[in-house]
Amino acid sequence: MTRRDGGVVDTPRVQSGPSPQHLLATVLGEYFDSSDARPPAAALAAVLGEFGISPGSARAALARLVRRGLVATEGRGRAATYHVRPDVIAHHQAVMHAFLSFGASPRPWDGQWLVVSYSLPESGQPQRHAVRKTLGARGFARLYDSVWISPSFDAGAVREELRALLAAVPGARWSVMRARFDEDPDSLGPAAAYDLDGLAASYRAFVEEYAGLRDDVRADRVGPARALVARLSVMDAWRTFADTDPDLPEHLLPASWPRAEARETFLEVHTALGPYAQERLVELMTPYWPEASVWVTHFVAAVDPLSPPRGGRR
Repeated sequence: MTRRDGGVVDTPRVQSGPSPQHLLATVLGEYFDSSDARPPAAALAAVLGEFGISPGSARAALARLVRRGLVATEGRGRAATYHVRPDVIAHHQAVMHAFLSFGASPRPWDGQWLVVSYSLPESGQPQRHAVRKTLGARGFARLYDSVWISPSFDAGAVREELRALLAAVPGARWSVMRARFDEDPDSLGPAAAYDLDGLAASYRAFVEEYAGLRDDVRADRVGPARALVARLSVMDAWRTFADTDPDLPEHLLPASWPRAEARETFLEVHTALGPYAQERLVELMTPYWPEASVWVTHFVAAVDPLSPPRGGRR
């Protein structure tokens, strides 16, 4: 590969999996707990290099996070340093708490469903697609064509999102309500709106995929370099469930629901690999940022799922 001045150029490597922005945001969220940490770009690029990201792509990802306001910068050129704003750190930790505590205990439920019903004119096809995407992202399932349900209690958030999407659409009507469904032996019930068989299969596939890593963790066969990449992989896979599992009340779930086994697999691997991943981060960053060991940490789930994640430096 030739550089622009005749040497070697930073051409992007062939990548798969998470984007450089996502990787960088995850690393900053899981391994930093203070906005006083000021790593230079070279240190962050070295970390992303562990995931196959070229220096050029790493710098571009960092610049995008700065533009999005997730990361702040001080200085210019090679002397520039970067830090995560305090409010962003607080948000990262709240999100991490939600991921780590997901599935720890059955959802409290009063027997009522949150129901969204809407009607749009034929010309409202783009808004119809947007509504479906929004409701799906919030864990709703389509019971009928324009009737969606969720066991969630949070009516206010979805009501505001629907208003933002539909208020300007002529002829649009929508309702957000709470309802209790009668038991009907001729009906499969509201839970039938969800693909629970598919979700159960995904949980079992997760357990199978990470069974080998779990065995290696138990036998202490995972070193720091492998730990950093593997820990992010298992976290990303688990957070998909936290985003897509509707967390239905326990009595609506099939027998032998596999989420508990998947959660145990995730927590064992994620917790055990934390110190090793931290060690690897410090090793990668120190040549460019001698204070790395002072600032780099890692988070694991608290014993009490209601408590925030525990952080600690070695």
